[in-house]
Amino acid sequence: MFVTKRIPYLMLAVLMMLSMVLAACQPAAPAATAEPMQEEVATEAPAPTDVPTEEPAMPELGSPEHPIKVLFVPSVDASAIISGGEVMAQALNEATGLTFEVSVPTSYAATIEEMCASPADTIGFIPSLGYVLANQLCGVDPAFMAIRYGSPVYWSEILVQRDSDIQSIEDLAGKTWGYPDAGSTSGYMVPLAMFQDAGIEIGETVETGGHNQAVKAVYNGEVDFGTAFYSAPLKPEGEPAWKEGDAPDIPDDLVDSCAVNEDDKLYCGEWRVLDARANIRGEAPDVVQKVRILAISAGIPNDTMSFGPEFPADVRANIEEAMVAFAATDAWNESIGNNDFYGWTGIAPATDSDFDFVRIMVDATGLTIEDY
Repeated sequence: MFVTKRIPYLMLAVLMMLSMVLAACQPAAPAATAEPMQEEVATEAPAPTDVPTEEPAMPELGSPEHPIKVLFVPSVDASAIISGGEVMAQALNEATGLTFEVSVPTSYAATIEEMCASPADTIGFIPSLGYVLANQLCGVDPAFMAIRYGSPVYWSEILVQRDSDIQSIEDLAGKTWGYPDAGSTSGYMVPLAMFQDAGIEIGETVETGGHNQAVKAVYNGEVDFGTAFYSAPLKPEGEPAWKEGDAPDIPDDLVDSCAVNEDDKLYCGEWRVLDARANIRGEAPDVVQKVRILAISAGIPNDTMSFGPEFPADVRANIEEAMVAFAATDAWNESIGNNDFYGWTGIAPATDSDFDFVRIMVDATGLTIEDY
């Protein structure tokens, strides 16, 4: 019995051993294959092209893309300056082939600032005081000085209403003063020096914005007195010309005859009025009947045509030659020669030393460009 019972166990053991041998003999399953790695090829960014960046070239001076700036101080009506300035610009363009751009800055000081800020392409029509300060500030240089009816100088005038009880400069103490602009030579700085020299304390001051406006302020009674530029009257043909030391106003017996004639000129009898009062003759033809001249100053060098300190010498010489030729034409009287503009009857060469008198005045009053 013992033997019979062992056979199944022995067979079971043999079967188990055979199954293990058969399993070991089975071919192995293929291993999973990974995607082949693509070889990374190092790529370099293309090197930037080393081309130097150049600043764009400035257009040639006097070309339409780079016009020469012509600046006029706002001493009279801006529309008269612009229209007359364009006549000048056209004449200079025809003579030189250069392009000019006319403008009227907001003040005398702004004109100087523009000339110093653009030293190589500006021309300025500036008064003698403005020239001295501009020369001091950045080296602005004069080319011409204005001539008015044969004179290289002009004056400052003090105006009051004709029926005012003010009879002398001393009577101005405590009175209200209307002046064109703190940068005006004849309208502000020279009168200020006169008042300081006389020891006069002025009362309230009013900046009117221009010579015409200062005259109108007196005419309308808005101020007690005003100051503006003075040019001597033209006397009748055959009479001696007005000279410094003569009475500044027209004779009293001619006052009632003052009127604007058919040529739009202000005459009193045969005397032609050329001071600042004549500039408002259109709106106030009776200005001489209402406003009289109290006093005038000593002579002041006339205003200038000046160039920026770095203006090219060859271009400047070309313009100066054309300007001399323009002064001899009829178109001159439609431009800067017109009395509603600056009233230049001609030009004369100017040098820096011509303005030494103004420098003395600047030193005496302590004026600086910041004050201007």
